[in-house]
Amino acid sequence: MSERQSSPVALTPGVRVFFIGIGGISMAGLAEISRSYGFEVAGSDRHTSPRTDRLATLGITIHSGHSAEWIDAFSPDLVVHTAAVHEDNPEWIRARALGIPVADRADYLGWLNQLFRQVVNISGTHGKTTTTAMCASILVQADVDPTVHLGAELALFGSSVRLGQPGEVMVSEACEYMKSFLRFYSTTAAILNIDYDHVDTYANLDEVVDAFATFALLTPPEGTLVVPAFDPGVATMMDRLADTVEDDVDRLPRIVSFGMPDDRLRGTPPTVVCTGLRYESGFPCFDVQIEGLPYASIRLRVPGEHNVKNALAAIACAWLNGGTPEAAEQALASYTGAEGRFDVRGTYRGATVISDYAHHPSAARATLQAARTLPHNHAWVVFQPLTFSRTRVLFDDFVEALLPCEYVIFSEIFSDRETNPGDMSSSMLADRVNDRGGHAVFAKGFEEIQSLLDAVVSEGDLILVLGPEDIREFADWLIARA
Repeated sequence: MSERQSSPVALTPGVRVFFIGIGGISMAGLAEISRSYGFEVAGSDRHTSPRTDRLATLGITIHSGHSAEWIDAFSPDLVVHTAAVHEDNPEWIRARALGIPVADRADYLGWLNQLFRQVVNISGTHGKTTTTAMCASILVQADVDPTVHLGAELALFGSSVRLGQPGEVMVSEACEYMKSFLRFYSTTAAILNIDYDHVDTYANLDEVVDAFATFALLTPPEGTLVVPAFDPGVATMMDRLADTVEDDVDRLPRIVSFGMPDDRLRGTPPTVVCTGLRYESGFPCFDVQIEGLPYASIRLRVPGEHNVKNALAAIACAWLNGGTPEAAEQALASYTGAEGRFDVRGTYRGATVISDYAHHPSAARATLQAARTLPHNHAWVVFQPLTFSRTRVLFDDFVEALLPCEYVIFSEIFSDRETNPGDMSSSMLADRVNDRGGHAVFAKGFEEIQSLLDAVVSEGDLILVLGPEDIREFADWLIARA
C-alpha cells in the first residue's frame, strides 16, 4: 500500500504556490481553490486561454510561456506542475536550483484533501466527471456546501470548481492515470468501474485492478468504499482485497454497493438499488431503494443506462455525506451534464449536435447506446482517438465499438503527451471498419469533416462528436457555420 506523504510546506494562508501548466482544467481548479484559502498564487502556461483569463480576474498572476524569470519574480514556497510538464521545464529547473520543493498535481490535490473533514473521491475508468458533478449537485441542493474539484466545466458552478465551506466537505475526481489517485485521501472512496485504459501507465488489466485495490485500501477502516455490484473488474478487485486482508477484515472500510435488483457483489445484493427503470422521451426514470427502504424517485435529463449507474453511485456518495432524498430528486431532475459529457451544443442543418469525451471503446459504446434512446432519424459520428498508444493497444476494440455506426468520420489521432510514432493513424481505423463491412472515412481538418457531413445530414438527425477537447471544439465550429 502506498504511504501518503505530507506537504513539504505548511498549506496555510500566505503560502506562495506557483503552478506550471496552470491553464489545464484540473490545474486551474486547484489554483482557484488555493486562492480561496488565502494562498498567494501565480502560474504559467504555453498559451493564455479563457481559463487563465478567469484566474487573472481572481488576482492570480498569469505568465504566457515558460521562463525561469517567473520563479525569480514570484519567489514561491512550492512549485506544482501538471503531468504534461517535465524536468526540462525552465521553471522546474530554476525551482530545483533554488531549493524550492517541486510537486506534481496529484500530490498537491492529495495535500488539499487533507484540509477537509470529509472527502469524497470518485474514481473509475469511465464516468468520473459525471458522477462527481451529480454527487456535488445533490450535496449543494441539500445545503451541505461542498468544495468541488471537477475535470470539466459545470454550468451550475460556472467553472470546474465550487468553493464551499472551508475545511468541511470536498468532492473530487480521482484519476488512475500515472496512479495519481494513490496520492489522495478519502473518507468516502467510489470506484465506478474498472477497464483497461492508460496503456502508457499499465501493461495490462491486471495492473489496473491492482492499482484500484491499492486505492481502495487507502480508505481508512472508518471510511466507506462505494462500488458497483455489476462490474466484472470491480468484482475481481474485491476478491483481491479479500485475499490481501485475509483474516484482518478490520482493515477494510465499510462497503456500500449499487446496482439493479438482480445484481450481486460477492453474493450480496446492492445497498443502493435501482427499481422500475423506464425511459420517457429517451430519458431514464427510476426509483431508488437504500438498505431495502424506498429512498427517491429519479427523473434524469441525461440519457443512457450508464448514466443510471452514475446516478446511483452519486446518490450513494451523497447519502453518506449529508444528501437527502429530496435533494437527489431535485438536483438530478435539473442536471443536464458537464461540459463534454453528452453535451448538447446546438444544431446544424436541423440536426442536433452532441459532443462527448468518449475516448475509450467502452465509453464510445455507452454514448452510442444513449444516443439510440433519443428520438432521431440518422446518427452521424465524428470520432477522434486520444493518444497513439491507446489507439494501438485497443485498436480492435475501437473497431468493434464503432462498427455498428451508420457512418463514422475519423479525425487524426490527438496526443499532447506522446510523439507521433509514424505507424498508427485514424485512417487505419477507417480502413478496418470498412473491411469489416462498416461505413467509415478518414478526414483531414474541420472543413473536410463539414463537407462530408453536408452530403448526408438532414433535419432530425444527430451529429455525435466524440473524443478529446481538440475534436469537441469542432462541434461549436460547425454550429457557428449553420
